Amino acid sequence: MTTPTSDVDEASPRIESKAELIAYLAAGSKPQADWRIGTEHEKFGFLTDGLRPLPYEGTASVCAMLEGLRDRFGWDPIVEGGHLIGLTQDGASVSLEPGGQFELSGAPLETLHQTCNEVGRHLAEVREIAEPLGIGFLGAGASPLWSLAETPVMPKGRYRIMTAYMDKVGRLGRQMMFRTCTVQTNLDFGSEADMVKKFRVSLALQPLGTALFANSPFLDGRPNGFLSYRSQIWTDTDPDRTGMLPFVFDQGFGFEQYVDYALDVPMYFVRRKGEYLDASGLSFRDFMAGKLPILPGELPAMDDFVDHLSTIFPEVRLKRFLEMRGSDAGPWSRLCAFSAFWTGLMYCPTCLDAAWDLVKDWTAAERECMRQGVRTLGLKTPVPGGGSMQDLAKQVLALSREGLRNRGNLSTSGDDETGYLSELDEIAASGLTPADRLLTRYHTVWNRDVRPIFEEEAY
Repeated sequence: MTTPTSDVDEASPRIESKAELIAYLAAGSKPQADWRIGTEHEKFGFLTDGLRPLPYEGTASVCAMLEGLRDRFGWDPIVEGGHLIGLTQDGASVSLEPGGQFELSGAPLETLHQTCNEVGRHLAEVREIAEPLGIGFLGAGASPLWSLAETPVMPKGRYRIMTAYMDKVGRLGRQMMFRTCTVQTNLDFGSEADMVKKFRVSLALQPLGTALFANSPFLDGRPNGFLSYRSQIWTDTDPDRTGMLPFVFDQGFGFEQYVDYALDVPMYFVRRKGEYLDASGLSFRDFMAGKLPILPGELPAMDDFVDHLSTIFPEVRLKRFLEMRGSDAGPWSRLCAFSAFWTGLMYCPTCLDAAWDLVKDWTAAERECMRQGVRTLGLKTPVPGGGSMQDLAKQVLALSREGLRNRGNLSTSGDDETGYLSELDEIAASGLTPADRLLTRYHTVWNRDVRPIFEEEAY
C-alpha cells in the first residue's frame, strides 16, 4: 500500500537514535491471540471496448472508479495535490499503483473466512461501479497487451521521483512500476525470535510461492518466455532494495540488523507540507545525522522512516509485521489461497518448525538459484537435496493444511480454513502453474491471440 503517512511538521517529534527505530519495529510483536491476516492485491483496469488501459481521468477512468466507491459505498477519500488517489474504510484502503493498478489493502482480520469475504465484497463493489462504465479488471502478474508507452501515469508525487530514479539502478524498474500486479499477505509475529524464524522460512519459500502463483507469461500481446515475468522484472529493478536478503540468515539477525539494512538503502523522497521532495539516492543515515542536503540540519520524524520502509522491496519485507511479496496476482480464488498458504505455515508453531527443517540447510546461492529458476521452470525447478519444486509444494502444502486445521476456525457453514488450499493442491498435483495453463490456451483455443484473457481471467 502506498497511501501517504501523516504530514511531518515542525512540531513532529524527531528521531534521535537508532534505538528508536529498533523499538519501532519491535513494537509490532503481539501475543498469538492478537495475530491477524491482512490481504493485499492489485489488478489491472481496462476499457472493455478496445481493451485499452484505464486512464486516470474521464467518464470511464480510475478517478471515476474511486468516486463511485466513495459515493455509493461510503469510502473516505484520500486526496493529494487536488487529485483523488485513494480511499479508506474500516481499516482497509484502496490505493493506486503507478500505472493505475487498483489495489485493495485489506484490514487486519482474524480468520481467512473474514479476509476472503472482504476480498469478495470489494470485487463485488468494484464490479457494480465498473460495469455500467464499460470497465473491467484483470487479475494477472503483468499487463499482457498494452505497452509501457500506452500505460497511463497516476498523479502521485512519489511515482514521479521513483520513475526518474529507476533507470539509474536497473533496466526493468519502470516495467515493475507500471506493468505488474501482485498479491500480498501481511502476517504478525510474537517476538524477535518468532520474527526471525518466520522471516527465514518465508524468504526461503518465496520461490515456491512464485511458482505456485506464476501468472504472467504474456507481454505486448505475445508470450514473453517466462512463467512469471513479474518475478523476472524484480531481478533487474534495483539491487539496493530488492532480493532474497541473505543477511537474514546470519547468526545474530534481528530487528537491529534489519534497521541497519534499511538505513543503507538509498532514499527516494521526503514528504513536507504535502509535497514530495526528491531525495533519490541520498542516505537516511545522513538524515539521522542532520546532514541531508535537501533538508540541512533537520532530523527525520518517525513517519519519515515509515515512508522509507515502504520504498524497500525485498521478497519478504519487515515492517511491524511481515509481508509476503513474491507472487503474481490472479483470480479471486487464488487471492484467498495465497493468504491461506502462508497463514497455515506461519501461524502454527509446529508447522513453522517443520518448514524450517525443510529449508534450514539451504545456502544463499541455492535460494537464489531457485528464485532465478522458477521464473521459467515453475514447478519443474530443482530444489536442494534432490527433487523438484513440485515435490516441495506437496510437502509444504501438507504443512499449511495441518496449520489451518489446527486453527479450528469454522465458517458459518461449518467449514474450516483448509478448503482455500484446494486449488493449490490441484496445481501441485499436476505440476502445471497457472501460467502453463494460460500458455496452453493461448496456443490452442485462443488461436495465439492473448485478448481472450481479458474475458476469461477478469474479475
